[in-house]
Amino acid sequence: MNFSKILIPIGVIAFVAWAWYQYKWPGVAVSTGAVVMWILLHFTRMVTVMSRAANRPIGHVASAVMLNVKLKKGVNLMHVIALTKSLGERLSEEKAEPEIFKWTDSGDSYVVCTFKGGKLQTWDMTRPSQDETEESKPSTSDLVNSGKTSP
Repeated sequence: MNFSKILIPIGVIAFVAWAWYQYKWPGVAVSTGAVVMWILLHFTRMVTVMSRAANRPIGHVASAVMLNVKLKKGVNLMHVIALTKSLGERLSEEKAEPEIFKWTDSGDSYVVCTFKGGKLQTWDMTRPSQDETEESKPSTSDLVNSGKTSP
């Protein structure tokens, strides 16, 4: 059970009640303002993360290796989207539990993340094998024969 759905509203009510007990109406005004500011900060962060992700291709990340290093068990999906600056490519069915997303970099390495209850449970990074990368790259003799130089 997700206790934060219960504990956060109880904490907010207790905070406002404590402010009433200590300072009466001015305390209620200040504590309510603090709670509204806290909600606005979270909303602003969510909008900022989603607007950055809207400008990138779905499922693309700059480096799958760096994403793999930065991931930690228990972080939420919004945190992973903020790390990747991209929405993940959904591999699971809509509204299915657990949710599975994939992020791929330009070198065809990818990270598959599994979220249960909105929290990261497992992730797995896969790199293409050397044979696949060598087959996809033209050989040096092909580049010389075509008049191009190797990068």
